[in-house]
Amino acid sequence: MEIRKFRDTDISQIISLFYETVYTINKKDYSPEQLDAWAPKDELELKLKTWKQLMKLNITYVAEINGKIVGFSDMTHEGHLDRLYIHKDFQRQGIASTLLNILESEARRLGLVEMETEASITARPFFERQRYRITQSQTVERRGIELVNFKMSKQLLS
Repeated sequence: MEIRKFRDTDISQIISLFYETVYTINKKDYSPEQLDAWAPKDELELKLKTWKQLMKLNITYVAEINGKIVGFSDMTHEGHLDRLYIHKDFQRQGIASTLLNILESEARRLGLVEMETEASITARPFFERQRYRITQSQTVERRGIELVNFKMSKQLLS
């Protein structure tokens, strides 16, 4: 596995990975209506444009195996972990932990003392294992559909 910085040419694979992962991995915790609100198929073109810009602005890494993107994650320069998704066929292989560790190291390098994220029901146990704590359970609305997630944070030690 190779971890490298995001390149513009990665965006199509990243968007495909996002949709596949949400609709397969998250379906155990969210209804079909909630999945459609989270990852609306009619926003594909919009996501290609907006995510590419955001990932260039953020600190973004991808995990690749044999030229195939199997995971990606990005963080703002203020320490907000925005996205962390692992390909549906590569779950539980340490890819998410590796990407998160790299972003936590980047956050420390920037002098940040805390990272925070909004974790899905599905991702919550992973973040808890990484010593993130829930600061707030929340219900967010997307396209008129309510989704539960968790604001979580972690104190970064030098």
